[in-house]
Amino acid sequence: MANMVVLRSPGEVYLQGGGPPGGQSVSWVERIDPVTLEPLARSADLVGGPWWPGGILAHENGDLYVTHGRWCHRLAPDLSVVTRRQLPMSHPYNSLLALSDGNLVMKNFVRDGSSRSYLSILQPERLDIVASSAEVPEGSIARISSDRGARSEFVYVCGDRSIFRFRYENERLTMDENWRYRYRTLPPKEQSYAWDPVIAAGYVWFMDNGESVFQRTLRGAGVASGPLHLHQVSVTDAAGHDMLIPFGASHGTIVNPPVIDPSRKIVIPFDSGNGRIAAFRFQGLGAYTPLWKRDLGTSNHFILYAESGELVVNDFDGDTEHVVVLDIETGSELGRVRTPSALQSLVFQSPGWNRDLYVCTFTTLTRAFVSSGT
Repeated sequence: MANMVVLRSPGEVYLQGGGPPGGQSVSWVERIDPVTLEPLARSADLVGGPWWPGGILAHENGDLYVTHGRWCHRLAPDLSVVTRRQLPMSHPYNSLLALSDGNLVMKNFVRDGSSRSYLSILQPERLDIVASSAEVPEGSIARISSDRGARSEFVYVCGDRSIFRFRYENERLTMDENWRYRYRTLPPKEQSYAWDPVIAAGYVWFMDNGESVFQRTLRGAGVASGPLHLHQVSVTDAAGHDMLIPFGASHGTIVNPPVIDPSRKIVIPFDSGNGRIAAFRFQGLGAYTPLWKRDLGTSNHFILYAESGELVVNDFDGDTEHVVVLDIETGSELGRVRTPSALQSLVFQSPGWNRDLYVCTFTTLTRAFVSSGT
């Protein structure tokens, strides 16, 4: 099951995946030809345990790190295993981030509310656990996000009811007791948990109603009966927050974050449950001007090319997945190409080296590129 692509040195492309789902899943990494996608090298199967797609990063030290299941692995560029570490909790860990000092942070995935989640910090050389795990007050489903400022560094965590942040300092994470926002205020039948937060333009942005029953597509798969909500929270003071209902359709759902273009002051929410995508101009907190709306079967991690304003999304028509390029200002369709996938993508697109990109679904990997040079 293909999950995500990362780039390392010029011309090097690595694909990470894993599966099948279950209690004893494995992960793997391939170095692939940037154009033909043929495997050039492959790691051994990497022990995982309880399945979730996980993630991979290319570290500044030159090595690759994979978190999958309850294990973190360090791989050399030739994909040999340098070292590995079993993580503290008996849950899958849903990805990892590199902090400013090179340490790695990751979080266990708790979807059923049975326990709280914990943030763990690993030293990159031997993957030793640096400090005791930082407890999140709730179980958390979403991937974590980080924000580095001149004098501070934070890790943001969406719990299943609230969003929190942790200050990173001296190799420790400490929860910021003065910053939290309770986003889930409606009955459980009407509103479900949030997915990944994005930090941009002085705000944290994320969408809720993340619980779904995926079967090939998210269309009609939302569990909560209410519409999807876009949340905007000030990084300065969480008391400054706003909630937008961009579409208003019942059983709205997503599994991925919105896109924010800080230079153009545009936010892009979408609703995979109802096949909708929209753009709004924002001016400060809660001040939105609608720009455009479209019917598209979007669901995966989008890519924004900030300089050109090209927004790359997916479109699943019920039978086939497509890669679609939109103008972020107007919503105009600039290009479209069909992929071989008969499954709607829930995972990642990644930029390539030359006006191209890689699109993962669980069943396929596709390279899309601009052939005209425009």
